[in-house]
Amino acid sequence: MKNLISGNISDAVYKADDKMDDIKLDKVKAIYSYQNGDSYIFSNPETWEEIELKGEDLGDALNYLEEEMPLDVVYYESTAVAVELPTFVEREIAYTEPGLRGDTSGKVMKPARINTGFEVQVPLFVEQGEWIKIDTRTNEYVERVKK
Repeated sequence: MKNLISGNISDAVYKADDKMDDIKLDKVKAIYSYQNGDSYIFSNPETWEEIELKGEDLGDALNYLEEEMPLDVVYYESTAVAVELPTFVEREIAYTEPGLRGDTSGKVMKPARINTGFEVQVPLFVEQGEWIKIDTRTNEYVERVKK
């Protein structure tokens, strides 16, 4: 288990009939603003309040963060504890090797680095400079996008 406030992780064993308290998490729409050292700053577009989270609180979201990106900040007891990304994001391929012609047997993939530095597997026909849609739940390529 992970303590949402302190970040401490602990092991525990429970029986099937043990009861747990329900946890109420609130979500607030926010926009990613900037990084300040290990802190990531988000702003609430309604109140312009700044929300600060540490890198370890963001998990896989770090792979997709870009300035002005809309997302949800998750709160537990009035403390920001995480962010929730949109299900799909569109990102530009910053670098990938050219695909080899003729290798079309099966689902052949190659690594590609998006403009945030994250590497994702894409089909051979995807080229540098193109935009792709990525499923943020699985970190997988979905399709090419026209921009």
